[in-house]
Amino acid sequence: MTTTLSRPVDVFDELRGAQLPSWGPRAVFGLAVVVGVGTYFLGLGVFRSVVLAWFICLSVPLWSLAIEGKRKATDRLVTTLVTSAFGLALLPLISILWIVISKGSKVLSTEFFTYSMRNVVGPGGGIYHALIGTLLITGAASVMSIPIGLFTSIYLVEYGQQNRLARWIRFLVDVMTGIPSIVAGLFAYALFALIFGDGIRLGIGGSVALSVLMIPVVVRSCEEMLKLVPNELREASYALGVPKWRTVAKVVLPTALAGIVTGITLAIARVIGETAPLLIIAGTTDSVNMDLFKDRMATLPVFAYSSISSPGFPPGPSIDRAWGAALVLLIIVMLLNLIARLVSYFFSPKGER
Repeated sequence: MTTTLSRPVDVFDELRGAQLPSWGPRAVFGLAVVVGVGTYFLGLGVFRSVVLAWFICLSVPLWSLAIEGKRKATDRLVTTLVTSAFGLALLPLISILWIVISKGSKVLSTEFFTYSMRNVVGPGGGIYHALIGTLLITGAASVMSIPIGLFTSIYLVEYGQQNRLARWIRFLVDVMTGIPSIVAGLFAYALFALIFGDGIRLGIGGSVALSVLMIPVVVRSCEEMLKLVPNELREASYALGVPKWRTVAKVVLPTALAGIVTGITLAIARVIGETAPLLIIAGTTDSVNMDLFKDRMATLPVFAYSSISSPGFPPGPSIDRAWGAALVLLIIVMLLNLIARLVSYFFSPKGER
């Protein structure tokens, strides 16, 4: 019985031919990591250490060429190149996270979150005023953008379809998606300057500028989600005599809810870090301002920019606060992306989880 079981294994081994040991590629990768880290700490530098580790990883295709043949070696070479490209794309993200976390975490404290910069010179103070401004301005922008974007996408998918107005709306949405953020700030400033005069700085103006950037993202994301709803569901609802508006409200929107909420959340994360439009129309201040319709309002991106561009003397505490504000902004964006993932997971159909 043992003989009969061993024959298929021998046949499969002959068909596969000679192969590298299963631990071989992992061992080479581990050696590359050890060599790269070791040479970095020996003073060779990040770039040279990474290049040296990469050349060590290239020994796997050469090893495969000697043992497994040209075809398998080509496969391993392409795998190595694709994995290297993925690692190269991760390097900027990892470096940003490392720098922001290492420099921003030093200033995180209760005082940093609960105090403003009013009458603070040098060490001390915090981002309370900028954090409140960011939440208020972004919240107001969301209140303006989400209904407009959602209703526009409903019109494009359910009512407009391919008529002339729908085509023009899609064209304008595509144009708005690519406009620079500073143009949105200039638009908001020009709009409020016509009403209140030159030199106006208002928090609600920053909300208008962010809504100009947010609306096309909401329209596009919601439109794509509504297109994914099967037409059979609409037709079944119409066959029961349900009017179109009720079909949209009770059938189409609940079916696409997960994707819609995810797209809206990502749109908020897209605009919450904008600096140029808020610097133009919302301005900056050292005090807490809870009124969107009165005076200047500080935000986290503008606070970080101002702390770096005009650090004062000594510059150290101001620069540290800028890194802390950048870290808090990064955490908020990561939380919004996490919320989008959770909503997409829990509200999507069971078969798509």
